[in-house]
Amino acid sequence: MNTTEDWVQTLGAGALLGIAAGAVALLLIMIIYLRVHAFLALVVVSLLTAFAAGIPAKSVITILTGGFGTTLGSVALLVGLGAILGRLVEVTGGARSLTDALITAFGERRAPLALGVSSLIFGFPIFFDAGLVVMLPIVFAVARRLGGGVLRYGLPTAGAFSVMHVFVPPHPGAVAATELLGADVGLVIALGLLVAIPTWYVTSYLYGLWVGKRLVLPVPDILSGGPQAEDGEDPPRPGVVVALLLLPLVMIFANTGLDAARAAGLVDGDASWYAVARALGSTPVALLTTVLVTSYFLGVRRGQGKDTVEKLVDSALGPVCSVILITGAGGMFGAVLRAGGIGGALSDGLADLGLPVLLAAYVIAAALRIAQGSATVALTTAAGLMQPVVQAGGFSAVELAAIVLTLAAGSVTVSHVNDSGFWLVGRLMGMDIRTTLKTWTVMETTISLMGFGIASILYLVG
Repeated sequence: MNTTEDWVQTLGAGALLGIAAGAVALLLIMIIYLRVHAFLALVVVSLLTAFAAGIPAKSVITILTGGFGTTLGSVALLVGLGAILGRLVEVTGGARSLTDALITAFGERRAPLALGVSSLIFGFPIFFDAGLVVMLPIVFAVARRLGGGVLRYGLPTAGAFSVMHVFVPPHPGAVAATELLGADVGLVIALGLLVAIPTWYVTSYLYGLWVGKRLVLPVPDILSGGPQAEDGEDPPRPGVVVALLLLPLVMIFANTGLDAARAAGLVDGDASWYAVARALGSTPVALLTTVLVTSYFLGVRRGQGKDTVEKLVDSALGPVCSVILITGAGGMFGAVLRAGGIGGALSDGLADLGLPVLLAAYVIAAALRIAQGSATVALTTAAGLMQPVVQAGGFSAVELAAIVLTLAAGSVTVSHVNDSGFWLVGRLMGMDIRTTLKTWTVMETTISLMGFGIASILYLVG
C-alpha cells in the first residue's frame, strides 16, 4: 500500500490555507450553481485538492479510498441498520404509539423538549451518528403528527446528540483530551454536563423552535423507506417500543462500563470473555441485535409474514444509499486535507502566537475543525499540541477540566462541507446545502461559542 510516510510537505502555511479555501469554494460552486451531485462533487474536489497540495501521485488514490472507507466503516452499518429499525418501528405503528405517549406526557407544545431531553439521555453512552439514526424516525413521526416542519423537532434532537458527543466522556474526543492533559475524567463528565445541558437548551432547543418557525421544511421519508404505509389498527404498546429503542443503548452503555472497569483494574482486559462481551456490546452489533429483535416482536409475533418483514427491510435500504455515499465522500475530503498537511500547518502557526492558554486552546481546536472537518480529530490533535503548555502550567483540577471543555467547544464550531456529520444531518433531514449551512452550521457554531463561554467561567472560578 502506498503511503505518504516518506513525503515532506514543502508548501507554506499560506499556500496550504489558500488551497483549502479554494477547494471549499469550488465545492460550493459545483453543488449550488452547477448542480453537480454532492457525491460526485466531493470526489472531484478531493482529487483536485490532493494534487494541488502536492501529495505524491502514487498515494492519492490510497488516501482517497482510505478516507472514504474509514468513514463508511463507522457510518454505513449504523445508517443502514438505523434505517431498517426506523422502517420497522414506523410501519408497524410503533412510532405512532410512542408519539401519542410523548404528546400525552409532555403536551403538544413541549414535544420538541421531550425529544431533546430523550436525546440527551440517549446521547450519553452512544455516538452522535448512531443516536441520530435511532431517534430520527420518532422525530419524523412526531413532526408528521403535530406539523410545523422537521426543523422544529429535528434540530433540538441533533443538537442534543452533538453536545453530548463533544463535551462528555465516554465519547472518544473528550476521553482522548482528558487523558492527554491529565484531567480527572469524573470531573470532566460533571463539568461537561454543566456545559452541555444549558448550551443545548439555548443553542439547539430554543434555536430549533425559532428557526423552525421561519423555515418550515417537509418531513422526509428517507428513514422510513419511502412513502408512509398505513399504520395498523392495533399498534404496539409504547412501553414495548421504548424497550426496543433502549436495547441498543443498554448494550452500548454496558460496553462502556466494561471498558471503564478494565481501566480501573477491576476486570482482566486480556480475558476471552471480556473480548467477547466488548464485541457484543459494540454499536453495530447492538443495532443489529435490536433490528433482529424488533423484526420478531413488531413483525413476526404480531402476525406479519416473513416475506412482509423482508420487504420492509429492503425498502428501508434504498433511500439511504445516497446519504451513505455522500457521508463517505465527506470523510474522503477531510482525509485529503489532513494528509496534505493543511491542518498541521494551521495549528503550528497558531501555536506560535503566544495567546493565553484558554484562548489558544479554543482557537487551535476551532481552526483544526474548520480546516479538516472531524471534531474528534480536531479535539485530539489540539489536546496534543496543548499538552506541553498545560503540563508546565501547574493548573488545578477544575482548570484542567475547563481546558478540556474549551478544546471540545472549539472542535465543534463551523461544521461545513468537509465534515461528514454536515452531510449526514443535512441529507437525513432532507435539507439542501444552503439550508444546512443556514441551520446546522449556525447551530454548531453557537454551541461552540456558548460552550467556550461557560468553560471560561468554570476556568476563572476554578
